[in-house]
Amino acid sequence: MAWDRIRKTPQDRAGACLDDYDGCVTSFSWTQARALLDGLPKDGLNISYEAVDRHVRAGRGGKLALRWIGRDDEIRDFSYADLAAQTNRFANVLKRFGVSKGDRVYSLLGRSPELYVAALGALKNGSVFSPLFSAFGPEPIKARMAIGGARVLITSEAFYLRKVEPWRRELDSLEVVLLTECSANPPAGTEDLGAAMAAASDAFETVWTAPEDMALLHFTSGTTGRPKGAVHVHDAVVAHHVTGRYALDLHADDIFWCTADPGWITGTSYGIVSPLTNAATMIVDQAEFDAERWYRILQDQKVTVWYTAPTAIRMLMKLGADIPKRFDLSSLRLIASVGEPLNPEGVAWGMEAFGKPIHDNWWQTETGGIMISNFRSMDVKPGSMGRPLPGITAGIVERRNGEICEITKPMAMGELALRPGWPSMMRAYLHEEERYRKCFAGGWYLTGDLAMRDGEGYYWFVGRSDDVIKSAGHLIGPFEVESALMEHPAVAEVGVIGLPDPAAGEMVKAYVALKSGIEASEALRKELLGHARKRLGPAVAPKDIAFRQNLPKTRSGKIMRRLLKARELGLPEGDISTLESEER
Repeated sequence: MAWDRIRKTPQDRAGACLDDYDGCVTSFSWTQARALLDGLPKDGLNISYEAVDRHVRAGRGGKLALRWIGRDDEIRDFSYADLAAQTNRFANVLKRFGVSKGDRVYSLLGRSPELYVAALGALKNGSVFSPLFSAFGPEPIKARMAIGGARVLITSEAFYLRKVEPWRRELDSLEVVLLTECSANPPAGTEDLGAAMAAASDAFETVWTAPEDMALLHFTSGTTGRPKGAVHVHDAVVAHHVTGRYALDLHADDIFWCTADPGWITGTSYGIVSPLTNAATMIVDQAEFDAERWYRILQDQKVTVWYTAPTAIRMLMKLGADIPKRFDLSSLRLIASVGEPLNPEGVAWGMEAFGKPIHDNWWQTETGGIMISNFRSMDVKPGSMGRPLPGITAGIVERRNGEICEITKPMAMGELALRPGWPSMMRAYLHEEERYRKCFAGGWYLTGDLAMRDGEGYYWFVGRSDDVIKSAGHLIGPFEVESALMEHPAVAEVGVIGLPDPAAGEMVKAYVALKSGIEASEALRKELLGHARKRLGPAVAPKDIAFRQNLPKTRSGKIMRRLLKARELGLPEGDISTLESEER
């Protein structure tokens, strides 16, 4: 199904200028945005205080903050007052061990209540919180904890024994290990977190932190070399708060479900901080993806705002649009996606399955928060990232004679760049000053993503700068080719790369995973090649298609094009610590 744009009804546009940004905000400043938060005395600012304690002090302590749903459907509810008490206890546990302001506190947990308490309690203590994805193996965990100089680790006893204990003595900085799901006799050198929490006081005064004090350390993988530790400060909460309002339309009466794991920045910025600063109720599901379970949660919890990933949307699409029609999803007001570009077919499928489009948005670990978005009040152009948020100046740039120059011609391809200065912008790559400096030039933060901007100010993702294919004088964005192939009813996922070609420079090759029940064949390969040529023309369409049962993806769901290319050409694979699934 082809869509030029999906228009919003007058009801959708209601209140747009204040709560559903559509470009009509005439006055915005980050100073005004900071005024929406309470702050601490003497111009201090603390993420945890803004997310939890200020609501309690304002008389909203009884409001439901977090509903946790266990794998077995057990439900545990935490009011804002409950969260305040539990995070106070955790901060006192840290204090008991001499953990103080600036010390690095790591978590290696699944989506358990202890993870959320630890994140907010560490920030309340003035410590730096760094979440690790629980499916990491020992080496990725060790590398990230070594880079950050981890002093504290919160993990389960099973994870500790399998993933940490074998190398613990190699990391001198690690002094405190707190275990959940702990046996009667914890391993040597560890403490039972439950027992420590029970013995701790539920009274704690938030440690004073300045806006520029380090608060969060998130890791992102490069194409080569070791992971990069992106440093974020307490001032980031200003962006987390207002972007939740503008891009996700969050209000205090919302039931919000972010399916991202807090081991990734989305699961922290928008799975913890943003909904809580906006006094919403968060849903947290401990279980892994299951389509019918997800639809049931949306129905039973009356979720109003749902933030998920294109990978999950594609998995739901595989099962068709009939299943969601068996559930009452009438509470849903907004569906948004992030993590990688959402193909136009995904937006169209949202209309078929839910009666509303899926609103894509764009940001990076380095930006700390949403920068470009399809706002609820906007006409959605399927395949577009949307438009910049208030306070964000974006542009399309290129290098000319060593200078960074902005491109103003509509739909001309260049590098997506942002003017620095928003509160959630990373302040450093930890211990890698030169790597950090290379991100900035000519007064811009250079994202490394290639994009285009149309005449209405909508931005369109093309690909990572090192993913773009140069073939016979044409610059071909892999996302465009992938989107065309995704339109075919047999296709579930696609990854597109360029391979060396003596005549054209590079040739386009596509790797295709088929939907369940569809068999790969030479006839289907030729059909897909013909489909792509018809949609894209012979200059852009792939010259070859290979079928794969699974495409290599990061654990956050992004298809790793660089890994496809490295394996095809026998090149070094670089950092694969975030790899989720192998090709088979």
